[in-house]
Amino acid sequence: MTGTPGWSRRTERMSSRGQASAPAGLGGPGGPGEDGGRRVVFLDVDGTLVGDDGRVPASAARAIREARAAGHLVFLCTGRSLVELWPPILSIGFDGVVAASGSYVEVGGVALSLRTIPAGQLRRAAPFFEAHDTPVYFQGNDDIYASPAARQYLLSLVRNALAARSVRIDPDDGLVGFVESIRVDVDPLSAPITKLVYFDAPLSLDELTAELGADFEVVRAAFPLFGPNSGELSLRGVHKAYGMDIVLDHLGLSLADTIAIGDSYNDLEMLEHAAVSVAMGHAPDAVKAVADHVTGTPEEDGIETAFRQLGLIR
Repeated sequence: MTGTPGWSRRTERMSSRGQASAPAGLGGPGGPGEDGGRRVVFLDVDGTLVGDDGRVPASAARAIREARAAGHLVFLCTGRSLVELWPPILSIGFDGVVAASGSYVEVGGVALSLRTIPAGQLRRAAPFFEAHDTPVYFQGNDDIYASPAARQYLLSLVRNALAARSVRIDPDDGLVGFVESIRVDVDPLSAPITKLVYFDAPLSLDELTAELGADFEVVRAAFPLFGPNSGELSLRGVHKAYGMDIVLDHLGLSLADTIAIGDSYNDLEMLEHAAVSVAMGHAPDAVKAVADHVTGTPEEDGIETAFRQLGLIR
């Protein structure tokens, strides 16, 4: 397998807490799927399923459909909220969704869990960011909320990136339209919020964690467009691995049959938790370090390569 372009197997993986562990394997040396068992796959979206152009590669969509046809289960496991999962993504067909970094979970179209941030915690976090002149948007399951100034800031980021061609997404594919649809007519502190996303903070991640970490998981941004001093906040103890467990408990399935594929810092818990984990080729070293395997980028057909190498498809 090591001879496959865009695919490598690590001899050990390192947990995000710095502890080495032997890579898990299913179905013998060839990886999961070769013993004929059903696998449960959890896929990140941005940078994993979706490439820099904002689209799902045809090879990834095909691999997902083939894996499901073979009897495997495939779930989205994303930092995006439900409303941010646009039709071109959902139309591929999935067995369920873990959204907003574990805050919302559904299987087969049935909602199993929704963890919203208590109003008191929102009222502590929002003024903190305002005092540090840091734009924030607030994710809900059905809507995204922000102040007019924060929405305008995000819109300027998107338009500047498009003008500089640092992102290759076509505005007609919905990114600009999505930002323009962010609601500024509702006080987000009175809405059901699952996650906060902040931009261009003057404080380091460590400083933010020291201030807000008692209530929130504070993670570097998953989307490079937001910049290096950006990130996201979800409820303490709520992350992608938390959502995975809700899916497995509901279906009566074993963690031993799980595969996770991701590329960013909010994937660390998911990659550590799964029996077999795969990092995308462009992932930061800290993310690759916790994975059993490294595949190609979305543009290099990384999802299809991983599915094939792990025995999910032929």
